[in-house]
Amino acid sequence: MDPSNQPPGAWNSSEKSGMLQPTSPPPAYQDNPAGYPTSFPSQPVPPGPYVHGPYPGQPVVAVQPAVFVTAAPLASPEPDYLCYSIFTMLCCCFPLGIAALVFSCSTRNANYSGQQALAEKNSKTARTLNHVGIALGLVFLVLIIILQFVNI
Repeated sequence: MDPSNQPPGAWNSSEKSGMLQPTSPPPAYQDNPAGYPTSFPSQPVPPGPYVHGPYPGQPVVAVQPAVFVTAAPLASPEPDYLCYSIFTMLCCCFPLGIAALVFSCSTRNANYSGQQALAEKNSKTARTLNHVGIALGLVFLVLIIILQFVNI
């Protein structure tokens, strides 16, 4: 192998062997690295309110215990109109049925998490959307039937 045929920046074997052998020994172990305070293991910890820290004047951080609040499902849940929403979506008015289905699922989630006001609001919205969807579906059905008889 001719060294003159190698591309620029390529390594040859003499450079590799020189890297494997260290030229100087590593630095000696330092017991106290620069920038760190010296420690005094023989110095006693002063008694007092600072049990966790040996430095007087060190602020104490009091940690409050965690409080877990769990919401129970409602005793009398609001109706979610889920079946009504599915019927409206499939048979009468698809866009309003989808919206009613979303509010029905939100009502079910609010009932499960114990949020009475949100469950009432979502239940009323789902019911209203279902009623409007059924009414629009019936109006379009009647119009289609009338147009079929007129065109004959």
